Amino acid sequence: MPRTTALIDYGCGNLHSAARALRASGAKDLYVGADPAALCEAERYVLPGVGALGACLQKLRAKKGLVESLHEQAILKGKPLLGICVGMQMLVEQGFEHGGQSALGWMRGAVRRIVPEDESLPVPHMGWNALDILVPHPLFDGIATGEPVYFVHSFAVVENDPETTLAQACYGTPLVAALGQGSIVGVQWHPEKSQRAGLRMLANFLAWKP
Repeated sequence: MPRTTALIDYGCGNLHSAARALRASGAKDLYVGADPAALCEAERYVLPGVGALGACLQKLRAKKGLVESLHEQAILKGKPLLGICVGMQMLVEQGFEHGGQSALGWMRGAVRRIVPEDESLPVPHMGWNALDILVPHPLFDGIATGEPVYFVHSFAVVENDPETTLAQACYGTPLVAALGQGSIVGVQWHPEKSQRAGLRMLANFLAWKP
């Protein structure tokens, strides 16, 4: 029986918490893995990521056929894909953590270290912060601007097309909190740690039909 939702397991994500949150949000037939043949049967994809962007990209690309399968299903066939934290960062063109690396390039943008204008603010940006929703999107149905969500990151997406910024947060400077283009969306914050807002966002993604 085809799987509806695939949580991508490439060895670099908080899979247990993400899987639990997805199931709590309505993903009853969740596939957790990275087999390209199984991914073809899925209707939508969740790409998690924790740690350094370069390390996540290296592990993702080490899984034979995985990037090609995701590109075919999400970009060419238009199936919904959600990137979480570093999973969102991987969707843009390049990163500058520990040198430089080419990312997937599915949306315009770069990933650079956070530099708050208020130098007293520590980096990483860690903890609860208000979500400022800039563009109405099905991902945010039932979630209001100002609702707190949970962040843990030292790098953020910059230099992206302004129209792809769905939401931002302020941490001494505006930070991209959510990106979206076509069937691809990403959130810098952790829905699995964001309680009501996180579960609602995941439920919205599971129901989303681009």
